Parts: sequence; structure tokens; C-alpha cells
Amino acid sequence: MRIMKETIRVIGAPMDLGADRRGVDMGPSAMRYAGLADEFEALGISCLDDGNVLVPQTKQRKWITSGTTDDTKHLPEVAAMCERLEVAVAEAVEAGEFPLVLGGDHSIAMGTVGGLNQYDSLGIIWFDAHGDFNTPTTSPSGDIHGMSLAGILGEDEFADAGWAKASNVAAENVALIGARSVDDEEREALRESDITVYTMSDIDERGITDVVVDAIDVVTDGTDGVHVSLDLDWLDPTEAPGVGTPVQGGVSYREAHAAMEFLGRHIRQESDFCGLELVEVNPILDEQNRTAELAVELAASALGKQTL
Repeated sequence: MRIMKETIRVIGAPMDLGADRRGVDMGPSAMRYAGLADEFEALGISCLDDGNVLVPQTKQRKWITSGTTDDTKHLPEVAAMCERLEVAVAEAVEAGEFPLVLGGDHSIAMGTVGGLNQYDSLGIIWFDAHGDFNTPTTSPSGDIHGMSLAGILGEDEFADAGWAKASNVAAENVALIGARSVDDEEREALRESDITVYTMSDIDERGITDVVVDAIDVVTDGTDGVHVSLDLDWLDPTEAPGVGTPVQGGVSYREAHAAMEFLGRHIRQESDFCGLELVEVNPILDEQNRTAELAVELAASALGKQTL
């Protein structure tokens, strides 16, 4: 089943300040070069490219957010980027378009989800090798791309961070799929939260389709919209080498497509599939743009592409 909206608005978010390795700022260009617009035009879906949201430079220090530690890297710039991205996504939704956000590191998710605030209750499927549930206090690195899910749910220091926290997202409507690299304190926080976590062991034992069926039930329970956040390090590095934080033991090419195809067919039966973002594509580390091409393929599968 295709998305009901006839137009996709592509929004580039070339942020790399939330990560500890440079290069993901070129992710949006790599995915566009991989034929993004052509994929959707072939599906009969109009694709409007809104260009890139302006990324603040590190010397711009006027964006101050309270309740954070000095060890959190580039927080003012990430906050400013998320505020700008929120506006761009909200404009797409208001125009009746489907926002497809191209990252950039995963810190941008706070801006994407913020822009979906026209939905009273939003569910999120988060495909990722990592938990992204650290806070400024618990993070071993200080990199905000590892805090984005905690930010959206207003954990600890993010409780009063309006640029991060999404008031329309409840932890019980969030499903994290594919986790296999989680920090110690982050693990405990996830266990104590109402987030539903499916590790790679769950996928191995149950199969990707069964896991996705469960996840859809979680994110559509009482919600009127569902957002999908896809970090390419969810896949095994043999499939997606061009990511900043690769972790062995991820999903296969076929498993990833099966998950996206299933989402595309079944989310709308219960709720509105209202947003998709593709993050952490790093062309510097890639092989002949393989990871960007795979990201485009997976987006097409999620938004309606089928074999027959």
C-alpha cells in the first residue's frame, strides 16, 4: 500500500556535529546522487526537493540551552539545527506532503519529530544498532546522536529542552528494532523505560517480519501518526559499510527490505504513516556509494515499491 499523500518533500539535514566522525554531512548529497527522486517518480509519487536546512557553524554560540553539561559536544548548534528542521518538517505536513528527511547524524531526529507536532499522538519505529538513550550525564562520549531518543522523550536533562522533547510521543508507543550495542547506564535506562526494544537476538529467534508485526502494534496503539527513523548502521556493515559507527551482526539486505516492505503495507491500516528519515550515511567511509544507494532502495520499499 502506498502512502496516501501524493507528494514527498525531501528535506536535507546535513548535520555532523552530533557525531564524533565527520562525513555524514555529505549523506543528503550521496542519497540524492543515488537516484532518490527517480525512485519515487517511478512509483507515481511526486518528489519535491526542498534543499538543505542551514547547519549552524560551531562559532555561533548564541543558542544556549539550560540544563546541560559542558561535556555535551556542540549542543547549541545541534539545538539550533533541530529548531530549523522542525520548521521545515512542519511546513511539509501543513502542506499535506510527506516529509522525507535525509541526514546527517541521528541527532536530527529531534527536529524531525518536533515538526510532526500536528499529530496529537505519535508513534515511532526506531531502526538502530544503538539505543540512542543516553543523556548528557550518562553519555560516555558526549555525542548527541547517541542521545536523540532520550531527547525526544524528555529524559533527565532534556525534560525542559523544548527543541528536543516531543510532547506528543509516549515511551509506550516507541519501538526500537535491531539494538546490539548499548552502553551500561543506557541499558538500565531502557529497561526502566516503557520503550519496547527488539534486539538482534529477537530478530534471530523470531524473524524480522514477526518483530515488525509486534512493533507496528506498539506504535499504532492509540496513535494517529507513525514516524520511521532509519539509521543505516541497523544493517550489517557488510551491507552498509558507509556509516560512522558500524557494529557487526546487523540485519541482512533481504531482512531490511522485508521490514520496509511490510511497514509500507501495514502501518496505514491502523495509523497515518507520516514521516521517514534516513540517517548516518557517511560517503567518506562508503564503497562506491553503496550505503546511499541502499538507503534509497529501502525508502522506496517503505513507501510503496513492490516486486509485483
